[in-house]
Amino acid sequence: MKDQLSKRINSLPVSATLAMAAKARELKAQGKDIISLSLGEPDFNTPDFIKEAAVKAIQDNYNSYTPVDGYADLKNAIITKFKRDNGLVYTPNQIVVSTGAKQSIANIAMVLLNKGDEVLLPAPYWVSYAAISILGEATPVEIPSSIDTDFKITPEQLEAAITPKTKLIFFNSPNNPSGVIYSEAEYRALAKVLEKHPNIYVVSDEIYEHICYGEKIFSFAAIESMYDRTITVNGVAKAFAMTGWRIGYIGGPAWIARACNKLQGQITSGANCIAQRATISALEAPVSKIQYMVDEFHKRRDMVLELLGNIEGFKLNIPGGAFYVFPDISAFFGKEIKGHKIKNAADFSLFLLSEANVATVTGEAFGSPNCIRISYAASEDQLREAISRIEIALS
Repeated sequence: MKDQLSKRINSLPVSATLAMAAKARELKAQGKDIISLSLGEPDFNTPDFIKEAAVKAIQDNYNSYTPVDGYADLKNAIITKFKRDNGLVYTPNQIVVSTGAKQSIANIAMVLLNKGDEVLLPAPYWVSYAAISILGEATPVEIPSSIDTDFKITPEQLEAAITPKTKLIFFNSPNNPSGVIYSEAEYRALAKVLEKHPNIYVVSDEIYEHICYGEKIFSFAAIESMYDRTITVNGVAKAFAMTGWRIGYIGGPAWIARACNKLQGQITSGANCIAQRATISALEAPVSKIQYMVDEFHKRRDMVLELLGNIEGFKLNIPGGAFYVFPDISAFFGKEIKGHKIKNAADFSLFLLSEANVATVTGEAFGSPNCIRISYAASEDQLREAISRIEIALS
């Protein structure tokens, strides 16, 4: 019945991260001892002070439809957060709260893109950027990078990728899947290119901003010439261990926020009332209240890099943030290991699932076909066991 479905859905790729997670769950259900390092989901519980705010909201009878673009006091908390953490000044009509940062990104794409537009994706990039662009009838255009350039693109590459059809570019720092962080100088150099092309808009996805290990985070919209052309996306899923609460938000030009509000009003309306009240508590709290999670991620990162560094064939960089490592495993391409022919990263990822019972994600899904993504948002014991299994499978 596929021919009865819309061209829109038939053209949409399946999320590689969710597909691997589903495969891992399926194997677990069959009794296999699978360690899943495929999903980007903190393994911490939501902090108690946030949960207490949610309980209070229930007791205070928050149970009605919410404003489409978010409660006024939540928007004010977001405005304060942007000023405090990013040096960005927004007004309430520039803020839209959505059901997760993924919806925020989809809203932006749907209100800005037309058929035939091109969307620039500095690779590696989060898998849904390409899919959402396709849904908006635009063409994703990858700008490649590699582990040798620390997974960053150059201004020269950006200039070469721009055409008269270019409408949008996605930046994501700290990056999923590589964990790299663009410095202020690097962003300003890229902005110099974009200043020559005033019809290109920027989506700056900063969902991992608080999960960083000493490097300074810089918001693209803080570049004065880019402020009116940048939509900053953030949310509480990653830093506050609130993935299931589904709250994301944008700050951007008022005319874009107004269009996102209009679209959202016809799709989902306002985000969950209890989650919004809890988010106020999360954003108003000092960032130090979640430092214990960041410290633990930092410790795990160092451990994972050390352990993977002992496996011949794994080429690693040092991610500055997020909770992923993104090793280049192309040294295994063309080899046969325990009856498995490894032609590409997808084969390698499936080999690890089959032989080591460890779920990872192929880098092909992120625009980096020589790599795999390994999430260290898991316990230290699980990570040690998983990497031990990988080492044994490859021995």
